[in-house]
Amino acid sequence: MRSKPMQVGIIGGTGKMGRFFADVFSSAGWDVSVSGRKTALTNRDVAEQADVVMVSVPIRETVRVIAEIAAHLSERQILCDLTSLKAEPVRAMLTSPARVIGLHPMFGPGAESLRGQTIIVTPARCEPEDLTLLLDVFERQGASITITTPEEHDRMMAVIQGLTHVSTLAAAETIRREEVDVAESLTFTSPIYRIQMGLIGRLLAQDPDLYGDMLRMNPAVPGVLAAFEDAVRDLRSVVESDDPARFREYFARNARHYETYGSDATRETDDLIRCVVSR
Repeated sequence: MRSKPMQVGIIGGTGKMGRFFADVFSSAGWDVSVSGRKTALTNRDVAEQADVVMVSVPIRETVRVIAEIAAHLSERQILCDLTSLKAEPVRAMLTSPARVIGLHPMFGPGAESLRGQTIIVTPARCEPEDLTLLLDVFERQGASITITTPEEHDRMMAVIQGLTHVSTLAAAETIRREEVDVAESLTFTSPIYRIQMGLIGRLLAQDPDLYGDMLRMNPAVPGVLAAFEDAVRDLRSVVESDDPARFREYFARNARHYETYGSDATRETDDLIRCVVSR
């Protein structure tokens, strides 16, 4: 039995996501220390003192900060990051002697708790007990865990984040170019359209640097965007052909691909519609 609580040190712990995870570990009974631009503790202090060192800084700063602390870590420590890209940060963490586990929380710091949230985990160099140590903290507070490799993570994020954000931004740009008044459009809306407009408005209310880094720094994004451009071009050809059979085949081809998800998707979006209608 341990004589003292485990200690987690969060570099960037004064930021929104850092504060969120500070609360997560505090709730689990861990001792928490943080470093930030205005804290007495430095990044080096945190790196040298904590059992688990967690890097929670903007994407573009992550590799630099990891390089700054790498030489001050030991084999007994666990080093993690919270970045929405994984391959490059994990490679940087592996230059340290520490045990390495990449983390990507699939939610923003505005989440009320871990309940119902997903955390993607990319173990790179660790023992099973290291993984259990961290995952128990998250799972006991209601998080779901997906374990994968850094490379597969980035490939999936190019679709889940990259494609989603690009299509949302492209829709926003199209509406702007067509000079559609947003407020007026909402008076014509169905609940589903209002949800779609809500996603556009929600994204545009966030930090542009965060979304720009997600898109620009993931090497798998350009390939997905090329496929998206081809898909839009093909769909335009189908629509402009005025051939109902071509559209039915296009639609059926995609319906087959999503066949196992259709009923769940309908049920989940019905719940969203009820929420919008009942407001």
